[in-house]
Amino acid sequence: MLKNRRVVSLLFAVLTFTVASGGAEAQTARAAHTKEAFTLERFQELQAQGALILVDVFADWCPTCAIQQTVLAEYREKHPQVPLHTLTVDFDTQKEFVTHFRAPRQSTLILYRGSEQLWYSVAETRPEIIVEALNEGAARR
Repeated sequence: MLKNRRVVSLLFAVLTFTVASGGAEAQTARAAHTKEAFTLERFQELQAQGALILVDVFADWCPTCAIQQTVLAEYREKHPQVPLHTLTVDFDTQKEFVTHFRAPRQSTLILYRGSEQLWYSVAETRPEIIVEALNEGAARR
């Protein structure tokens, strides 16, 4: 089990470095997409702005989460025009928000446009499903 955690952590680190060290296209994507640790204040601020918010209930030891991160990174790279704000809830240390969002486990993704919940998913890794949900959310105003 410990070996699997290390592999997943290494995969996530490589993915993060690859995305972070990209060229001008990746920099444009980073400008349109933000990813930050969840805070209630930031979540409420983005909701008040009517922003597109993806709440990502994540654990660094979770292989399903690692797959989701790959899909989300590819989405960010291919859709730099979509102003998507990803707020990451740490499954292990932010239990009050895990409970608040009724996340049954890590790898839960919840998409909002402002205060309206548009999509809720647990352990979804199929790129076509995730991309469709994000694109539908981006199209809603």
